[in-house]
Amino acid sequence: MCGISGILGLTDAFAVDESTAVRMRDTLVHRGPDAEGVELLAGDRVALAHRRLAIVDLSPAGRQPMSNEDGTLWITYNGEIYNHAELRAELEAKGHRYRSRTDSETIVHLYEELGPDCVERLDGMFAFAVWDGRRRELFLARDRVGVKPLSFASLPGGFLFASEPKALLEHPALAPDLDEQALHHYLTFAFVPPPQSLFAGIEKLAPAERMTVSADDGSIAREIYWDPLSPELAQEMEGMSDAEMIDELRELLRGSIRKRMMSDVPYGVFLSGGLDSSTNVALMSELTPEPVRTYSTAPKSHAKYDELRYARTVAERFHTDHHEVLIDDSDLASFLPQLGELQDEPLSDWTSIPQHFVTKLARDSGTVVVQVGEGADEIFHGYKGYADHRRFVPPLQRLPEPVRRALGRAAAAITERTGHGVRHGEALYDAGHSRLPYWGGAICFRGPLKDRIVSHPGPRAYDVVERHWDAAARRYPKADLFQLMSYVELKQRLSELLLMRLDRIAMLSSVEGREPFLDYRLVEFALALPARMKHRDGQGKWILREAIRDALPSEILDRPKQGFGTPMVEWLRGPFGDQAHRRVSGSSLAERGLLDYDVVDSLFAAHKLGKADWSYQLWNLYNLSVWHDRWVAGIRDGGADRTPASTFS
Repeated sequence: MCGISGILGLTDAFAVDESTAVRMRDTLVHRGPDAEGVELLAGDRVALAHRRLAIVDLSPAGRQPMSNEDGTLWITYNGEIYNHAELRAELEAKGHRYRSRTDSETIVHLYEELGPDCVERLDGMFAFAVWDGRRRELFLARDRVGVKPLSFASLPGGFLFASEPKALLEHPALAPDLDEQALHHYLTFAFVPPPQSLFAGIEKLAPAERMTVSADDGSIAREIYWDPLSPELAQEMEGMSDAEMIDELRELLRGSIRKRMMSDVPYGVFLSGGLDSSTNVALMSELTPEPVRTYSTAPKSHAKYDELRYARTVAERFHTDHHEVLIDDSDLASFLPQLGELQDEPLSDWTSIPQHFVTKLARDSGTVVVQVGEGADEIFHGYKGYADHRRFVPPLQRLPEPVRRALGRAAAAITERTGHGVRHGEALYDAGHSRLPYWGGAICFRGPLKDRIVSHPGPRAYDVVERHWDAAARRYPKADLFQLMSYVELKQRLSELLLMRLDRIAMLSSVEGREPFLDYRLVEFALALPARMKHRDGQGKWILREAIRDALPSEILDRPKQGFGTPMVEWLRGPFGDQAHRRVSGSSLAERGLLDYDVVDSLFAAHKLGKADWSYQLWNLYNLSVWHDRWVAGIRDGGADRTPASTFS
């Protein structure tokens, strides 16, 4: 895992020099502490830069940027290609000569053979840029599921790209500012869907997107090269028995985990004690004679969020090398000063806090690669909300429009007044006012509440989701609601919130996270499954439970779904809530007049008194305010609230 950045100058006035390239690169030291590199190419009109976290071939031969044999192609690359060895054998047979054992060199030679189509042969997670001196083109690509991020800016006179937006901001042609249209989407989704970002002028490559930029005229061609819906596979499954589908899933999982054990450094598993992480431990234990390293965390003094007894059950069952860390509000206080630097685009997910401490524990214990459970709930429908949507929303949409609109308004009014069941009430409101039965998991501000909190109307979040529903309908008209819900999650929340959070948090500690449930063949298989294989007998992830039933104890298999515990509801009712309120109300964002701070104050007050649970909305606003203070206003001293972080512990 690494940090990449680069510059393409289209005019002489656009800065393409080593000092600028190095400044951009070195904002990403945390992504690659092991080595660094920079190359000026094409008569100094192209700069490629790299920070390396060495995982495969730890020798200096793995240094990037890296070229082909004659120096006509150069790459800067972040990720892991799990099939690089088999591709290497094929490429060497065609006469390509290697100088290292790295997967990055395989991409270079594969690009020589196939050009932009090379991405269709790659099995892994990646974001990379190739300078093609023969065609005078810069080629960029992101992996199918969007595990690895890539931001860019197309500017008058030049083009910039980097793993994180903070690197782009080091270039003198780009000044930080808020994209006020994107702000509306952040408030709804808790992230900004691609291609936009919260920065004006900075965009994001979408999952499975590739792009070519001409050095001659700056023209850009971009396309999506993969789709998770496979009508052919879905039709094939119509002839399979339940037992055959279970067996197929088990083999796909085992193969995915085996591939993700490719490493020249120690690896382990984040173990919550839930079904997904326990499955990773069980199957990894089959594949290695060494004890699996496992890492768990829980909050102190909040028993309802504590899953350690389940994690210990799994650790004992598989004789793992187990490690734990407990966190409390003093750890929250110690982490908050890093939040602004970490999130150069805000991610409204408080799981970042425990994930940071368990990741740091892994790194301090000598583990550099970890396997995680991200994606399993989204593709196998583990959350109760998925089944609730399937049960209640379609019948609502079959009602006459005036009736469903009235029911939607009533549901939203009740939840807004009480602060309970907010997501369900406003989901019913949206379903009553649109043809879309599902907008995505973890929707934040929506419906009447969003109308109240924004000072001016903006773009409709509905339009963002609608384009994915329409694309799915064109791709697979027979798709059922579960398949469509997973499709929307893969296109938005999974890549831009959950995987982006993992990327940022893991990279902060220079750790590589790998997601076996998001192997692209496994994703295609899961989206092709009939609904009965995902939800049965009142439980989600039915097929996953059956596939792993012989390996895990019933205590793990049959326990209810529990999210990664963080007592943010309680923290926001204590001293941290007061600090957060001051920070939001006194932020530089408040000066722009984009939000109604009387509504903000009422949410904080109702939450503090226990009259409602507005924790998700308040955390959204807190992250947004911290981001604006640091990255737009340039405030590095903690913003409007100067209270020392330790004082609310």
